[in-house]
Amino acid sequence: MTDDLFLSPTRATYAVVAESYGSFVPPIREDVEDRALLAAFADLVRDGPVADLGCGTGLVTAYLASLGLDVAGIDLTPEMLAVARRDYPELRFSEGSLLDLDLPDDGLSGAVAWYSIIHTPPARLPAVAAELFRVVRPGGHLQLGFHVGDRRHHRTDGYGHEGFSLDIYWLPVDGVCDLLRDAGFEILTTVLRNPSARVPQGRVLARKPA
Repeated sequence: MTDDLFLSPTRATYAVVAESYGSFVPPIREDVEDRALLAAFADLVRDGPVADLGCGTGLVTAYLASLGLDVAGIDLTPEMLAVARRDYPELRFSEGSLLDLDLPDDGLSGAVAWYSIIHTPPARLPAVAAELFRVVRPGGHLQLGFHVGDRRHHRTDGYGHEGFSLDIYWLPVDGVCDLLRDAGFEILTTVLRNPSARVPQGRVLARKPA
């Protein structure tokens, strides 16, 4: 597995917070807007396998499975995956990095990266976008969720824990769209949620040309 310098603190942080993570993250089913976005995505990708990339404890994976998708989760952190397997034993989860996915070329009808790119330094995001493009098949779709802005936010506490070290990148919607276009995707839909909030939230739906 590729092990860029940022991966180790990310993996270490989520190893610490794995058990408490679910207590601080609302289930997707309680968010009407995101539920609608993911349901629309699901309607586009029902004809093949789907991957929840950076799945964490499997919250989004489980929601996508409830919509009838053939979905599997992939995450960087073994401890997060252990929680996912315990909570959703009927689903498939495996370890992997967005920079080096153990997936075949053009193998996915759809991929979701729900707040999975937020710990990747901007200089490494083109490599992530290229890897996402590689694994999605022609005509397949990609759904991203991320924090909107243009800065690095460093955290040392959260999810009921203190003393870790984690960088979070807030990304401009236009910048994310340019990144995906440069990788070869077509942008279909962009959504800016809570634009007046301290940290707005972005959603981008993209398609790999057929």
